[in-house]
Amino acid sequence: MSKQSHYDVIVAPIITEKSTMVLETGNQVGFKVQPSATKPQIKQAIEALFNVKVKAVNTIVRKGKLKTFKGIRAIQSDTKKAIVTLEPGNSIDIGSGL
Repeated sequence: MSKQSHYDVIVAPIITEKSTMVLETGNQVGFKVQPSATKPQIKQAIEALFNVKVKAVNTIVRKGKLKTFKGIRAIQSDTKKAIVTLEPGNSIDIGSGL
């Protein structure tokens, strides 16, 4: 895969209070990924972009929900997240941009 396609697989890091606590203790990082991305594609993209060794990839698909805001009803789109567990000794600095 080319570097451009790695950026197509990984959409954005998940930066929340819970994800930063897990990063400090469990050596795991969360990313928003394309809905069509597979676990091997995600693993390959993370290893190529951040120069780390990935131990495991777990994915979560959140189904879109019907929401109402100021009387307007809309359906949120489906989202896919990947929780990446890194090998011991590897780390990713989410604060630095690529």
